[in-house]
Amino acid sequence: MIFARTTSAAETKALAAALAVLARPGDLLLLAGDLGAGKTAFTQGYGAALGVDDLITSPTFTLVNTYEGRLELNHLDVYRLDALSEVFDLGVPEMLEDGGVTVIEWGDSVAPALPSDYLEIRFAFDEISIALDATGASDDIRVLEFIPVGPRWSARIRTVATAIAPWIHEPDEED
Repeated sequence: MIFARTTSAAETKALAAALAVLARPGDLLLLAGDLGAGKTAFTQGYGAALGVDDLITSPTFTLVNTYEGRLELNHLDVYRLDALSEVFDLGVPEMLEDGGVTVIEWGDSVAPALPSDYLEIRFAFDEISIALDATGASDDIRVLEFIPVGPRWSARIRTVATAIAPWIHEPDEED
């Protein structure tokens, strides 16, 4: 498990871009966290680093957006799904086989319906920094937790740590 901290949406995008350098066909990233925690900003940075020129927006109502870049980027938002079986209706297994990269916002909610080989990234507001900063200037501080699941990502976790080293953060006991 790796913890990272970003202090702005731009920094979240930069961290994602650093991670995207490692992207391989078939990669699956599950993004989890509260509304507004940075999942879409992360995907924008990740996609830009893959060479996506289009504006990346959250597919909250369309459920799936696909973008062309160095690797195809499948961006899903499964917040509105009612049942795990709907993951199959969206064609997620085919996306994973087609050689692109798949990023799923709210992915933790459908993890049981997915292959057990993904990188889960949990986004959280840094409540301690917000509480200490009476000006509200720290509202953009996020803590990202990187959790490798399965052999593909477990074997790459040290490389992930190297790629995102500028943002690595060891949480305090209060975090």
